[in-house]
Amino acid sequence: MTIWVDADACPGVIRDILFKASQRTKIPLTLVANHAQQTPRTPWITFVQVGSGFDVADDEIVKRVQPGDLVITGDIPLAAEVIEKKALALNPRGELYNDENIKQRLNMRDFMETMRSSGIQSGGPAAMGPRERQAFANQLDKYLAKATPPN
Repeated sequence: MTIWVDADACPGVIRDILFKASQRTKIPLTLVANHAQQTPRTPWITFVQVGSGFDVADDEIVKRVQPGDLVITGDIPLAAEVIEKKALALNPRGELYNDENIKQRLNMRDFMETMRSSGIQSGGPAAMGPRERQAFANQLDKYLAKATPPN
């Protein structure tokens, strides 16, 4: 079981939560990104740097992910591919993607993309605040509780 991070767009505060969780539970954590990332020196945390290009990091995660793994990403198409491989996807704001909600999220993403391409300004997501960090930490804890054998 591994936690994979689509690290190029992952907020630093979320990476910090993940680093602490990986060290505490000894569950492997792998960051995948086009650009170098700082990680703590521990055997539980690794970094994979991929070449630049559209979806290169996403493709690497999809290639390596296994059923039951957790992928941290805000990229909805990546989340859909991960779910197809029987892994879980959690966005940095604490929303867990699953079979029940991923199609709706893909449809909304495609709709918003169509709106933006027609010139309608939709703005970006709101700034990440304490509520989103807590929601992420809560969902991560639920996953870790299921993944970590009792002492």
